[in-house]
Amino acid sequence: MPENKKPDKKETPEKKMNRRQFLVGGSAALAAGAIAATSGVKTTEADAQEVTYPESKAYLVYDSKKCMGCTTCMLACSLTHYGAQSLSLSRIQIIQDSFGKFPDDIQMAPCRQCVTPPCVINCPVGAAYIDTENGNVRRINQEECIGCKTCLKMCPQQPHRTVWNQMDNVSSKCDLCIDTPYWDEKGGPNGKQACVQTCPMQAIKLVHETPDQEETDGYNVNLRNDNYLNLGLVDDSRIVPPIMKNAKPKTFGPPKPEAKE
Repeated sequence: MPENKKPDKKETPEKKMNRRQFLVGGSAALAAGAIAATSGVKTTEADAQEVTYPESKAYLVYDSKKCMGCTTCMLACSLTHYGAQSLSLSRIQIIQDSFGKFPDDIQMAPCRQCVTPPCVINCPVGAAYIDTENGNVRRINQEECIGCKTCLKMCPQQPHRTVWNQMDNVSSKCDLCIDTPYWDEKGGPNGKQACVQTCPMQAIKLVHETPDQEETDGYNVNLRNDNYLNLGLVDDSRIVPPIMKNAKPKTFGPPKPEAKE
């Protein structure tokens, strides 16, 4: 069985929780909390900070200055996961501001694979989990998801990196293409990702070093190389391109009459 395919449902017992079971479980959790409170057991901030999670073995970084907003990565994502061309089903989002100016007119939003993942921490049924068998990738088991949208609400990023699957009424998120029923390539930290492979501008890249977790600064990186110099640009597009040698300066309006000697 290929590693990037889901196991047969016959081999894995299906786990589902209806609304009544969810409410009962929530009530039980509240009751347990009340018992702990009355018994004098206190959870301090230091205790909470001691909880650590194994870091993902791979991350998607991007260069928003290279992105041209073609949404090829979004269509590739939905096609490989669902076999349908649907921008709303894509687990990577590209947001364009029609009134914005470069470089703030396009925002790229792939999943961050957070070191401290809010989706995993707050999922009430464990459908959001860390796949330790596949490089600690943060994933959502859509067969166990009860559609409560807690992971969407708790994701601090805008837009949310967890995405609502309106076909099945469950949450979804980037799994680095570990499970792609409509793609024959192997995904995961040591495999290929549909968005990376199909981006015509090569504005997305898989890295194995954990990016800086301060906002999104560590994920929006410079993927431009020396070939951009051949286009009249520089490596940092915030800098005005240099004037080429022997190049005549551009003029606007009618030509000025030459001065008489």
